[in-house]
Amino acid sequence: MRIETKCLHEGYHPQNGEPRVLPIYQSTTYTYDSTEHIGKLFDLTAQGYFYSRISNPTVGAVEDKIAALEGGIGALCTTSGQAASLISILNILQAGDHFISVSKIYGGTINLFAVTLKKLGIECTFVDPDASDEAIQKQFRPNTKAVFGETIANPALSVLDIEKFARIAHQNQVPLIVDNTFATPILCRPIEFGADVVIHSTTKYMDGHAVQLGGIIVDSGNFDWNNEKFPEFNEPDESYHGVIYTKNFGKAAYITKARVQLMRDIGAYPAAHTAFLLNLGLETLALRMERHCLNAQKVAEYLNGSDKVEYVNYPGLQNNAYYSLAQKYLPLGCSGVISFSIKGGREAAVRFMDGLQLASNVVHVADIRTCVLHPASSTHRQLTDEQLKAAGITPGLIRLSVGLENIHDILEDLEQGLAKV
Repeated sequence: MRIETKCLHEGYHPQNGEPRVLPIYQSTTYTYDSTEHIGKLFDLTAQGYFYSRISNPTVGAVEDKIAALEGGIGALCTTSGQAASLISILNILQAGDHFISVSKIYGGTINLFAVTLKKLGIECTFVDPDASDEAIQKQFRPNTKAVFGETIANPALSVLDIEKFARIAHQNQVPLIVDNTFATPILCRPIEFGADVVIHSTTKYMDGHAVQLGGIIVDSGNFDWNNEKFPEFNEPDESYHGVIYTKNFGKAAYITKARVQLMRDIGAYPAAHTAFLLNLGLETLALRMERHCLNAQKVAEYLNGSDKVEYVNYPGLQNNAYYSLAQKYLPLGCSGVISFSIKGGREAAVRFMDGLQLASNVVHVADIRTCVLHPASSTHRQLTDEQLKAAGITPGLIRLSVGLENIHDILEDLEQGLAKV
């Protein structure tokens, strides 16, 4: 099936006489005929559901669908994108370990990596995504266990050279984790370019309607965890009856461990109804992304031609530094998110945003409705000036998430907003 068809048909396959639409299995627990069968579930030797803190049929169908869209062998839904980022790292690293992340990523992720994980004894080094192979290689240590990046950075809108970072990571025998939230598998599938694990904030385009929080981790199944850097995968897990994940689950070692060990203990699993709403969004994802990209390209070109705009970050523009990478990794479009700076700095940006009537000033992005945000005073306000600069954020930067409204209505709203600057 092509990806547009997968959006509709993967994940849930009704049998004769069963509901055509994915049902909501609103239950925390499941009944079995024998104690022996339940014991096998806990030993991970039998398939089935036993408690909705780690698995549920409705959520499981959505996991299977997104795994199919990304080209992975398995997936694990979480309660938020932040939870997906956290678990994707904790599944590999522990106290005393180190990992590398590009500096141009979401501010909340920077805070998670630089502050919270540091308190747990896990250290992160941030690197310029445009640095040379040699400069990035110098940041590796004997205890480095992963590399992290975003396909399209939020809100800098830089494009990650996935093949470059996959090559460097694999030369050092560590996996590459890619946050593919803004691109979605409709525009880019990082696994095809060498990424080992893909994560999403499903709150964004996958849901698309701003009605549910969620995240997901997708395992490519391609990384070989049978090396001395990762004993937690290839040595017995005493917290799970001595199971050896690489021996018992092969290519699915990473995603199985994430579910039965991390999700078991952290409990950040979404409710069935949340997954049901996410599935509705996924069914129209391909259609929506096409329209988001078309509208955003026209908006970016309009802003690029305004004498009141200092600069526009959108990789679909030919004068953008990431245009060539976008043509390689995002040939169908660069999503609906644009960042740009109004001349006059923060005060001018605020006047512009407060003057908009159609676009909503909200702490959200990747919605069907056009919305704006001032990152320096909201999502990234916890960062230092140095961190803001590294993330590609200036005082006058505005993040514009272009929705599905008629393009003429969007442009007219921007025009009257700019008139107030």
